Amino acid sequence: MRRGGDQRRASAYDAELGLAVSRAQQGDEEAFATAYRLVHPGLLGYMRGLVGEDAEDVASDAWLEIARDLKRFRGDGAGFRGWTATIARHRALDHLRKQKRRPRTTLIERDVLELPGRTDTADEVLESISTQWAIAQIARLPPDQAEAVLLRVVVALDGPAAARVLGKRPGAVRTAAYRGLRRLAEQLTSGSREEGTVAVAPGTLRDET
Repeated sequence: MRRGGDQRRASAYDAELGLAVSRAQQGDEEAFATAYRLVHPGLLGYMRGLVGEDAEDVASDAWLEIARDLKRFRGDGAGFRGWTATIARHRALDHLRKQKRRPRTTLIERDVLELPGRTDTADEVLESISTQWAIAQIARLPPDQAEAVLLRVVVALDGPAAARVLGKRPGAVRTAAYRGLRRLAEQLTSGSREEGTVAVAPGTLRDET
């Protein structure tokens, strides 16, 4: 029952986003503000995982590019989330290259072992934890797992969309996300979490191939 409800909320979320993007492409500033409001929290969380305390600056640069190239975008609400995540990721990589160092919180991808895996534990993960706690815990995961989880949970991309952002095969990203989520689940059951609820877009914790 919960899955159906989550899917309906996700559909409504992306429908609202898609409509806002379409209107923003026609010059509607309020619509662009709506798209920003819907997408920015997840995008900022992703940037925090990648560049740490520089997330706000990198996200701002990403939004400048998003606004500049908005009319070139083609797709729906879900596609827009993937497109913005790709732009933000490129800006984060550029930022790290300029620094010529890797901050402690950097989660830039590494090669991942492509072993069979399912994300059927995802419903038990991040169900009742704070966003701040989640980002801090995700930052401690191996980089490939961390970025996969950030894209799946924080940015709310499905498996194929996350794979496109990372330039990897869906199976590799699905496996990395599964392992990361399982580690987080183990931490949750150990009682090491804080109180609170995670703020993520609906329908994000699904095994989508």
